[in-house]
Amino acid sequence: MNRYQEKYNKEVVPALKAEFGIKNAMAVPKLIKVVVNMGIGVAAKNKEQKEALIRDIATITGQVPSIRKARVSIASFSLRYGMPVGLAVTLRRDRMYSFLDRLFSVVLPRLRDFRGLSKKSLDKSGNYTIGLAEHTVFPEIDAAKAAAPHGMEVVIVTGSKDPKIAQRLLELMGMPFEK
Repeated sequence: MNRYQEKYNKEVVPALKAEFGIKNAMAVPKLIKVVVNMGIGVAAKNKEQKEALIRDIATITGQVPSIRKARVSIASFSLRYGMPVGLAVTLRRDRMYSFLDRLFSVVLPRLRDFRGLSKKSLDKSGNYTIGLAEHTVFPEIDAAKAAAPHGMEVVIVTGSKDPKIAQRLLELMGMPFEK
């Protein structure tokens, strides 16, 4: 069992039950999935760059990404229907917990001028979105062999409908919120 999954079962569940008066252990909100998205932009036209980005995101997440294609054509953006525009990975269970462990304890503290994550990125459904300017901040990526730095988005989906409970869940899991 992963370190974060163990933390959830042994520390977070009892704390949330006590703090919010939840009687049933199955009613305690949990982390459902983590979705990692990356727009590929101009790399869509260059096969080598696209393959390098696919390799990089697969190295970061431990899972091969699905290629997202354009749903509409937009002439001003030189975008045609069916053209690849992004990469997406959905992580669940063990891979999700190991990814969050690396994100919270290694990647975020390595960011320059990092003072914590804003609490405003939590939506009304209890999901949290983190935007990273470069994918090369992950320690698995060798900057010399990697594709040109691309931004990426990490969405953490919780099973809570209340943003306050979701925020507390993420705090207890170790997410570094700003003071």
